Amino acid sequence: MLTKDKVLSYLGLAARARKVQSGEFSTEKSVKSGKAALVIVAADASDNTKKKFTNMCTFYKVPMYIYGTKETLGASIGRELRASLALEDTGFCNAIKKQIDSERM
Repeated sequence: MLTKDKVLSYLGLAARARKVQSGEFSTEKSVKSGKAALVIVAADASDNTKKKFTNMCTFYKVPMYIYGTKETLGASIGRELRASLALEDTGFCNAIKKQIDSERM
């Protein structure tokens, strides 16, 4: 099993627990309302989308990762293509951050 799948399976669990907001509008709403613990933007999202969320997450002090593709992010939560996701649970957030950080070592 690839380590990359671990992050996606955490996302799937978080989605089933209804702790994920997906799509640009919902992700943005989650960040601005202070609910987002972590934002993930697909590596193949547009530069505009990446810039928008980078700036927004910096402003609202929400950690953000560029991870996976629109296809893998969407599939992990049982949806179509998703360029951005917001996690609204600190437990899942910490598990995912730890996983991504260990992969980048």
